[in-house]
Amino acid sequence: MKNITTFDEHLDDRYGKIGTKKRLDFEIKAKAFAIGEILRAARKEAHMTQEQLAEKTGTRKSFISRIENGHSDIQLSTLYRIVEIGFGKRINLSIG
Repeated sequence: MKNITTFDEHLDDRYGKIGTKKRLDFEIKAKAFAIGEILRAARKEAHMTQEQLAEKTGTRKSFISRIENGHSDIQLSTLYRIVEIGFGKRINLSIG
């Protein structure tokens, strides 16, 4: 076993250096999971079920579930619809 002392070293060892395909795939999945967790928390804060959110946003409960579990590649337009129509909140996007 290698002497790994930081989380970044762990990621490099397990998924490859930043910029490699394996690392990029991992980071995309990690971000999908994080978005799902944020949406789940917002839905619970709004006291809504997945079914209620799906109905309000014109999607299906199974789709909301897949998003919340990080198993769906959500389009930006769908994310905006869920946040702005479903929760009545604004979403800000920054690139940096």
